[in-house]
Amino acid sequence: MTQLLTNTRTPGRVNTAVVPGEREDQPRGAVPARKPGAPRATRRRLGPGRTVPFGRLIGPVLVIGLWWFASAIGYLDPRILSGPGTVLSTASDLVASGRLQDNVLISLQRAGLGLFFGVTAGVLLAVAAGLSRTGEYLLDGPLQIKRAIPSLAMLPLLILWLGIGEQMKVTVIALGVAVNMYINTYASLTGIDSRYVELAEGLDLSRAQFVRKVVVPGSLPGFFVGLRLGVTASWLGLIVVEQINATSGIGYMMFQAQQYAQSDVIIVGLVAYGIFGYASDAAVRAVERKVLSWRRTLAG
Repeated sequence: MTQLLTNTRTPGRVNTAVVPGEREDQPRGAVPARKPGAPRATRRRLGPGRTVPFGRLIGPVLVIGLWWFASAIGYLDPRILSGPGTVLSTASDLVASGRLQDNVLISLQRAGLGLFFGVTAGVLLAVAAGLSRTGEYLLDGPLQIKRAIPSLAMLPLLILWLGIGEQMKVTVIALGVAVNMYINTYASLTGIDSRYVELAEGLDLSRAQFVRKVVVPGSLPGFFVGLRLGVTASWLGLIVVEQINATSGIGYMMFQAQQYAQSDVIIVGLVAYGIFGYASDAAVRAVERKVLSWRRTLAG
């Protein structure tokens, strides 16, 4: 410490201290040459490491293993939380009777319609607000207010307007999806470097060429983030709307099971929601990797 303080630069004096490992005739800051026969220094890896095929399944498999083990040793009360064996048996019975397939198809239809309308509306609004000051001034404020209001909080008003039919259910799902799509796509659009815009103007690109070559590639990362959040929002909204005066769907099946304390049927519904949510997110990830293959990121 004393030597370091002595060698500190002072006004009017050049610090000529030699860093340990450097020769006096070696330029300051230069990396010392490796001596012949000396071991090569290993470079520290700072990234997350190599990807493992199907590595994302490790976490869910561990959760199921712990659940199975706790049920096998009698730690879980089957009246409160049924074991995996009971759930599989119940799922098999529901499939054999056709009850599970019918409810799953109806739920997929509701979630798919809500996702389609929500993605379409969110992207169109983001483009209108991101590429036009007039659109930004007219649309961004109301949509930011809507973001602060949960879609589920609008249920009483939507029921008053649209009733309790399929139109209300799809609308609730679409609202949750649209907000996620708008926020992320709009942020990606407005985050495009202005130098690319200046370059497009300098190359005298048309509006269509500017959108195709600058706007679309620049907004795709935010679009896929919004799409992943939108897919999750569609399943979250579906769970709620299917328990409000519904007569079909996975949520309705779970609500009916609650009346008779059938925890195994409830868990079958939860597992179905989880599988569809995981599979849809994995599908969006796969498409994102394919479309954005030109990017090199930590995700691999």
